[in-house]
Amino acid sequence: MKINIQQFENKIDFNFKNKDLLRHALTHSSYAYENQEEVETDYETLEFLGDSILGLIIADFLYSTYVDSSEGELSKLKSTAESTSSLSSFAKKIKLDKYILLGKGEQKSGGRKKKTILAGAFEAVVAAIYLDAGLEEARNFLLPFLQSLFKKIKVKDFLINNYKSALQEYLQKENLPAPAYKTITSTGPDHKKSFVIEVLSEGSSLAKAKGHSKKIAEQKAAQKALKSLLGRKIRTLTSDTFFLKRKK
Repeated sequence: MKINIQQFENKIDFNFKNKDLLRHALTHSSYAYENQEEVETDYETLEFLGDSILGLIIADFLYSTYVDSSEGELSKLKSTAESTSSLSSFAKKIKLDKYILLGKGEQKSGGRKKKTILAGAFEAVVAAIYLDAGLEEARNFLLPFLQSLFKKIKVKDFLINNYKSALQEYLQKENLPAPAYKTITSTGPDHKKSFVIEVLSEGSSLAKAKGHSKKIAEQKAAQKALKSLLGRKIRTLTSDTFFLKRKK
């Protein structure tokens, strides 16, 4: 498979001086392994660098945008922005899934839809832009994604959290034991598993949910439990985080 470099550059509105950096950023380990004569390395080292660059840009954006927020609030916002869920959604916005080089096995197992692969490739692209043109260009690339993600959030008016943490905090405030998550069923082949998870407190069921991984199913179960317990409107921010109106 060949990458249409120019088409992808048009998609992200950035032209690489060093095109090899972009090819490197779009090469998954499965493709590199199957094409060792053609490819020297995969995007994992760029992903490592991109993770740190993202962290810096996100922290700077949040610090300057939410100037009156506490360290705890900023940390929750940062965790939301750099989560696999958020990064994979950013990747989908630029159709990154269509340009990643995958090995045949990974391709067959639905690799283009895997959030971990999309998120990793997105981090690698950020690193490639940084190496090619510097921090400001990497920031210019990332800012529209962050602005879009947080455009509805005013920290003074809303509480932000992930479902599992929020459920645990809620139960602690009620002097109840921490929630326990139990796998009810696990079905399907290894590359397409489906899990049903039940969340319990003091042995009583709070909710059940289904997901393609235990982590996703646990978040969904916690989300259902919270909606039932809080009795207030929870607005989804990402697949594992939410925000709701603060009580006056």
